[in-house]
This record gives sequence, C-alpha cells and structure tokens, in this order.
Amino acid sequence: MKERETVLAALDREVVLRDGAQVRVRPIRTEDETGLVDLYGRLSAHTAYQRFFSVMRRLPPDWAHFLANVDHRRRFALVAERRHAGRPALVAVARYEPAEDPGVAEVAFVVQDDWQNRGLGTLLLRDLLRAAAANGIERFRAWVLAENRRMLDLLARFTDVTDRAIEQGVCRLEFRARTVPPAR
Repeated sequence: MKERETVLAALDREVVLRDGAQVRVRPIRTEDETGLVDLYGRLSAHTAYQRFFSVMRRLPPDWAHFLANVDHRRRFALVAERRHAGRPALVAVARYEPAEDPGVAEVAFVVQDDWQNRGLGTLLLRDLLRAAAANGIERFRAWVLAENRRMLDLLARFTDVTDRAIEQGVCRLEFRARTVPPAR
C-alpha cells in the first residue's frame, strides 16, 4: 500500500519536455470535467477521430463526467496541463480502463495537436505503466487506427507487444510493460 501511494504521489510533478516547454503531469481529478470538454474543443478533427474513432461537435458532459471520475486503481488517468492566461489548461490525457478480459486494462491517449512531437506521449505512457504496475496491472490492450503511426510506433518502441490483429482499419494490440534488464 505504501509503495502504491509513493508511486502515485511521484506522478504529480512539473516536467520539462524535450523542446523546453514545461507542463504539470498529475492524476486526473473530478474537477477536470470542464478541462476535458475544453481540451476536446481544441483538438483537430483528425486528432479527435484518432482518439474516439468519431468526431463530435463537443465532448458530451456525461462523457467528461465519466472520464474525470476514476478510482485510481482499476480506472486511472493522468493529465498534462500548462498555464494559459494565468490558469491551468489540459493539453493531454492518458488512461486505462478495465477490459473485458480479467487482468487486462485498455489504454487510450490524446495529446492536443500543438503539443504533439514533444515527448509528452512517451512520458505519459511510462507514467501510466508505472501507475498500473503499482495497482497490480501488467497486461494491456489498445485499439489504434491503422493509420495512427505515431501511436503504433510509441507502443512498439516502449512496450512488449504480445499480440496484434487488424480488422477494418483498426489494430488491436496486446502488450506488457517492457522489462528493462538490470544494470551490470
């Protein structure tokens, strides 16, 4: 229990991205509902489609409520926020949810367009896998559009993909956190 709390506390921090931009990464909170709606409104149609497999005029409030209210164990999410006009604004979200198969969590990510290609997805993936490990979750699944090369490449580079299938333009990836051999 203490180790889990230590890991979760360590996930709330300021980070500097590879281009020097600063963001705060932290576990999602209930009061982030409005921030999720605002973030969705800043996504390009292409990015929204890659995340939700459809484009909506706006993120429905009941979806925002569901997405912002997690138990931080079986359902977990991290957000990245920056200061904008003196107040925080969400720029990315990474999450896992229970899958149909016991012991498997489904992951999903979205990064605001102008915050992509800065290393934020890599950072969020690593932190999400750390949180999952602290919660006893070791197996994952992701549904990714076959055209979403960045997400497919991210998972291929930083996880051990154990199964892959494609149907109607959607890839189903099953993976585990990559084990790093001990230093010699």
